[in-house]
Amino acid sequence: MNIKQIAEAAGVSVATVSRVLNHPENVAPATRARIEKVIKEAEYTPNWFAQGLNFNTTKTIGVLVPHMLTGMYMEIANGVEEVARVKDYITFMCSVEKDPAMEKRYIEQLVHRRVDGIILMFSAMEKSYLRIVEDAKIPVVIIGENKENPGFSSVKVDCRSGAAQMIAHLIEVGHRRIGFLWGHDPQQETADMYAGYTNVLRASGIRMDKRLVAETENSIEGGYIATKRLITETLPDAIFATSDEIAYGAIDALKDRGLRVPEDVAVTGFGNERMANHVEPKLTTVEIPFRKMGIYGARILFDMIDDSSKEKENRHIMLQARMRIRKSCGHKERIGEMF
Repeated sequence: MNIKQIAEAAGVSVATVSRVLNHPENVAPATRARIEKVIKEAEYTPNWFAQGLNFNTTKTIGVLVPHMLTGMYMEIANGVEEVARVKDYITFMCSVEKDPAMEKRYIEQLVHRRVDGIILMFSAMEKSYLRIVEDAKIPVVIIGENKENPGFSSVKVDCRSGAAQMIAHLIEVGHRRIGFLWGHDPQQETADMYAGYTNVLRASGIRMDKRLVAETENSIEGGYIATKRLITETLPDAIFATSDEIAYGAIDALKDRGLRVPEDVAVTGFGNERMANHVEPKLTTVEIPFRKMGIYGARILFDMIDDSSKEKENRHIMLQARMRIRKSCGHKERIGEMF
C-alpha cells in the first residue's frame, strides 16, 4: 500500500497523510488517529527518499574515506558517525581508495542522491571540481589539510608543530643523527612534518644529512623497505616516521639487522594508533586526536545543515598534537607513557 492508497482508505488527501507522517502536531487528533490506524493495519513504511524530496532533506550525509582498512581513517569516521547517530542521520561511507577519479564519481553520486552534507577526508579534490557541490548548495567540510580548497570549512591538525616537538625531544635525550621516513600520504601533512623536522635541526645547529631522509609507502612494508635501504648507506641513532605503521616496519627492519631498539637506534612514529601501545618496544609517537577530528568535522557540518541562512560563514578548527613518550625513543623515565 502506498501513500495515495492510505489517503483513500482514510478518506483524506495525500497532503494530510504526509502531515501526519512528518508534522502530526498540525493534524486534528481525530483525523490523525484515523490515518494512523490505517497505516498500522497496512504495515506501511514511508519512503524516506520521497519524504526528503518533499521537505528538502534526506537525513543523510556522505563521508569520503581514503581507505577503509586504515585505522586512522576509521577512527575519524567513528567520530563522524557518533554525531550523525545523535542527529538521527544515516551516513553513506564511501572508500575512494586514494583514487581522484573514484572520489569524483562518489561526489557526483552523493549529489545525485541529494545528501544533506558531505565530509571529505584528506581529499585531493580541487576547488574547481567541487563547484558541482556548491551549485547543489550542499554543505561541505574537509577533514585534513588541503591547501587547494581554502573556501570550505575544515578541521586540521598542526602536524608541523607535532613533528617539531618530537624532533626536539629526540635531540634532548641525546640523539643527533635523526633519520626521517616520509610517507607518501597524507601529502600535505607529511610535508608539514618535514618542515618541522628541518626547522628544529637548523635551530639546534645540526647539519642536515640527505642520506638520513627516505620517502616510502605509508605502510608497515614501506617502513621496512625504507629502513633497510637507509641503514645500508648510513646508520642513524634515531628514526622519526611520519606514521605509526611506517615506524612498525622500521622496528622490524632494525631487529632483522641485529640492532636493538632503542639501545642502538631509537624509533618514533606519528598518530598514536591503537597498536602503538602494544608493540615491543612500546612506540613513542605523536598523538593525533582522530576521533575528535571526526566529531568536530561532523558538528560543523550539521551546524551548516541546520543553518537556514543563504550566507554560511566557513569555520576552521586547528587541533594540536601531543607526544606520547614510551620505550622506543630511549627516554629513561618515559614520563608520558600510557599502559
